[in-house]
Amino acid sequence: MTDAKWENLIFMIEEKFGIAKRNKESVEISQDSKGEGIMGEIESIEFKTPNGQMKIERIGRPKIIDKKVLSTKRIGGKVAVDYIYSEDEKSYKVKLYRQVEGGEWQEMDVSSLT
Repeated sequence: MTDAKWENLIFMIEEKFGIAKRNKESVEISQDSKGEGIMGEIESIEFKTPNGQMKIERIGRPKIIDKKVLSTKRIGGKVAVDYIYSEDEKSYKVKLYRQVEGGEWQEMDVSSLT
C-alpha cells in the first residue's frame, strides 16, 4: 500500500468514524545473520464503528532485493540465509483487528468485509 493510499484510507476512516487513537513507532522487525537489527515501523489507528472498536495497522519494512545462502559442505556446518535490503524502498503490510471481550485484539480477514 502506497503512502497516498494509506493517507486516503486514514482520511476516509476519520471522516466516517473519527479516530480515537493514532500511534507510530519504530521497531526491530528481524535480525540479519550478523546479528544486526533490521528496523521497521508500525503505524496504527484505532476507531469506533457500529461493529465495535477496530484497529488498522500498517507494518513497513525495507524491501528485500536479494538473498544469499551461507553454508559449508562440512557435517554440522552452519547454514544461514543473509537477506540484502534496499536502502530506499519499503514494503508494507496492512492488518485489521477487532477488539473482543477482555480488551484483546483479534485479527480479521479483510476479504470477509466485502
